[in-house]
Amino acid sequence: MIQLWIIGGYLALLLLLGFGASRFGRGTSSDYMLASHSIGPILLLLSLFGTTMTAFALVGSTGEAFKRGVGVYGMLASSSGIIHSLCFFVLGVPLWKLGQKYGYRTQVQFFRDRLDSDRIGLVLFPVLVALVIPYLLIGVMSAGLFINVVTQGRVVAGDEGPTVQNATFAEGTFPSFLESGYATEAGSKGGVPRHLASLVICGVVLTYVFFGGMRGTAWANGFQTMVFMVLGLVMFYILTQKLGGESGFFANLQKLSASIPPEKLTRSGISTSKFLTYMFVPLSVGMFPHLFQHWLTAKSANSFKLAVVVHPIFIMIVWVPCILLGVWAAGALVNVPPPIAAEPNKVLAFMVKSTGMPVLAGLLTAGVLAAIMSSLDSQFLCLGTMFTEDVMLHYGGRDRYTDAQHIWTARAFIIAIVALTYFFSLFDPRGVFTLGVWCFSGFASLFPLALAAVYWRGLTKWGAYATVLTAIGTWFYLFRASGYADDEAYAIPVTLGETTFEVMPVAVMVLASTVAMLVVSFITPKPKAETLAKFFPGSV
Repeated sequence: MIQLWIIGGYLALLLLLGFGASRFGRGTSSDYMLASHSIGPILLLLSLFGTTMTAFALVGSTGEAFKRGVGVYGMLASSSGIIHSLCFFVLGVPLWKLGQKYGYRTQVQFFRDRLDSDRIGLVLFPVLVALVIPYLLIGVMSAGLFINVVTQGRVVAGDEGPTVQNATFAEGTFPSFLESGYATEAGSKGGVPRHLASLVICGVVLTYVFFGGMRGTAWANGFQTMVFMVLGLVMFYILTQKLGGESGFFANLQKLSASIPPEKLTRSGISTSKFLTYMFVPLSVGMFPHLFQHWLTAKSANSFKLAVVVHPIFIMIVWVPCILLGVWAAGALVNVPPPIAAEPNKVLAFMVKSTGMPVLAGLLTAGVLAAIMSSLDSQFLCLGTMFTEDVMLHYGGRDRYTDAQHIWTARAFIIAIVALTYFFSLFDPRGVFTLGVWCFSGFASLFPLALAAVYWRGLTKWGAYATVLTAIGTWFYLFRASGYADDEAYAIPVTLGETTFEVMPVAVMVLASTVAMLVVSFITPKPKAETLAKFFPGSV
């Protein structure tokens, strides 16, 4: 029960943090949704990084590296470090300035104003909500799975399924370390049920977002970012020592690196074209609605400087240990029976559990939950803000409602989204990494719209409609073709001459939405002169 006490204590601490933040709030809708634009550079860095580092980065990357090798780092982490910072600078700063000048609180408000089109919200709002829900699902699902695996066999005695035994370990590696935990991993149902664990996580995040708003979310994100970065490094060190079995840390690094199967040392299982087109995925941060909202909380444009410089370093600190743990696990277990071979989502949780040290396992679980929850809170709050601002107030009339009613409407919609996300999490989960890539691909396909809205005077409202409809249409078509993320290796074959290349679906989505935007914008009436003067004052 020690793990549960530690996990419970950590969750209680988050609740206290949320209640504490609410005590410092100003009681206004602006403070609840944007923390009164008071977030400085350090907290902005921590909140932005915590928001982008999800279960996808920890749980998903470790499982994917277990399956496919070190090439997973090159596919996303290395490019994300550069592209994320570029998006903060190229989009975050100018959008913050526009938000300060015209009082925007959501993406839809900006696009309505920029395109001089009221109906763009009717198209964009449901698309953004539909893409955020799978993102939320990744976190809720991963949190439940992780807690369940770590606590299996420790909460309730007895098994409800067959016991996995006789795992084959690579010669010279760590049988004594993993064997004790591995012998009961698959069959043990004596842990916290996944659905119950997910429900608790949803309840905790909902509570501190409900009361603390953006201020509570930013505080929680900052705290949780420090927690999962520090405990992540501790986890890497402890597992390296346990896995290697040598007395020195560097000796263990050498031993474990030598145990990695040759096919996991390269990207031999990933074609060059597929590898390169993965780089379109990080463009998604340019259209994350929750990231847009975090940008607007900055105290000044200078607050972005630290995030632009340090964000790539933070990504490396988090991703490198997760990738190494995944490939080390692949080298240690030669003949891995289910559930690990069949369910890579459980690789990291299994390794944490197998330390045989309940206190350490509880702390490491808290660290992983910190990464997961630091994204969930921002997304829940963002959707509540969007519904209040873009639906209720816009169509119902802003003057009809008090400021307190603005806040309570946002809270009510947050409750509805949490309930809907939890409902979807009850079904059989997909791979965290694969589902994450599909979710990010949808947002990436909308990136051309965000970039054009900020920098291109020729963008028309009809071009924007074409962009959104083409993006979501191609996304759904390809998502269905992949078996709704069931085919984890899904790619689009492109034949040039006698050579066939594998291309990631996101590349096709971005290309299609860009072409649609350009073609339609060139043939439709240009924006009004006063609209262009408002957003491009020096060029009209």
